[in-house]
Amino acid sequence: MKAYYSLFKMRLLKGLQYKVAAYAGVLTQFFWGFMYIMIFQAFYNSTKIPQPISFRELVQVVWLQQSFLMFIMLWIRDNELINHIIKGNIAYELCRPTDLYCFWYAKLIAQRLSGAILRCIPIIFVAFLLPSPYNFSLPPDFISFILFLITLILGLILIVAISMLLYISMFYTLSPTGSFLVFAVFGEFFSGMLIPVPLMPDTLKKIVYILPFRYTSDLPFRIYAGNIGITEALISIGVQILWISLLVILGKLWMNKALKRIVVQGG
Repeated sequence: MKAYYSLFKMRLLKGLQYKVAAYAGVLTQFFWGFMYIMIFQAFYNSTKIPQPISFRELVQVVWLQQSFLMFIMLWIRDNELINHIIKGNIAYELCRPTDLYCFWYAKLIAQRLSGAILRCIPIIFVAFLLPSPYNFSLPPDFISFILFLITLILGLILIVAISMLLYISMFYTLSPTGSFLVFAVFGEFFSGMLIPVPLMPDTLKKIVYILPFRYTSDLPFRIYAGNIGITEALISIGVQILWISLLVILGKLWMNKALKRIVVQGG
């Protein structure tokens, strides 16, 4: 565990150095945040039918999506890991007396965490200062905030477990383009990033609730906004843990199988 913690700490500190890229990302997230809010405001103004999520709750969800984008998007990838697989440098990784799956897992979590730390604080701070109803606000109660933190952390672990499957698939495809593009679009849609899950048709909602993607972003953000109650949140935490266990076991088995097929040429 000491080796994984040291790697996690090293990657976290390294990621925190890229402040200029993070500040550029903050400006980009503000642009997307305002754009989504304006689109949804036009939708809410065009109908008098009560929606399953209020505009104020939706504004909270949008700002959280933009603040924690590094936590939840599948298209975020580590080029170092990709080069290890494609160029054969994985031979050096295999020389280490560590579990490769856990080693890469710690690296990917640190990468996402460092990116989110640099971006989320300025976005949330400025969003708090905006005029109502566009501003970010506190959760309805303290329990919702605690449940939000728990589901957010579990969501980070879950999204990295899904990402690990994409990296392992590259042992067979030798290209990150196809798997990352397909799953990025697929995951973004079914996590409610494009259309909020409460606004989806009932048939589509049933599919979304079966898949793991909504548990990475839709669940924690709607808990914070007060759109998901405590009972549903507690049940969903159990579902998150189930998905994490399933995907980690599947990933480790698949990686062990892939490593047996590796042939490193040259020297």
